[in-house]
Amino acid sequence: MRFLVRPHQIPVRLATGLFMLNSGLSKASADEETAAGLHGMASGTYPFLKDMDPMSFVNLLSKAEIALGVALLVPVVPSVLAGAALTAFAGGLVGLYLKTPGLREEGSLRPTREGIAIAKDTWLVGIGASLLCEELGRRD
Repeated sequence: MRFLVRPHQIPVRLATGLFMLNSGLSKASADEETAAGLHGMASGTYPFLKDMDPMSFVNLLSKAEIALGVALLVPVVPSVLAGAALTAFAGGLVGLYLKTPGLREEGSLRPTREGIAIAKDTWLVGIGASLLCEELGRRD
């Protein structure tokens, strides 16, 4: 088995992978009220999700987070692939932060108290983009 992760990438992939895996596993047992809340927030920013059943949405979101967490944790998944997936997923989360009213101070990128929980997802974009850029810039 060939590892496709460089040693210095292991800590960031491990920490981020465990975070994503935990998030996905937590959503796997979401009740209808939680599903409705998550779906409502997401569909407010991304209207194409409005027609989706809230429980189906949360089930799909849970599976996506679990798959992303596993991809980051398994060293045979290339960092370029894991980084691209993390950047794309986290980009959607940052879109929620930027487009949902009340999460940012007016005229600013600074989060409100309600926005801090989502604003922190910007670090996921940074981690994913770093993995992606490092691998795309390699000259072996």
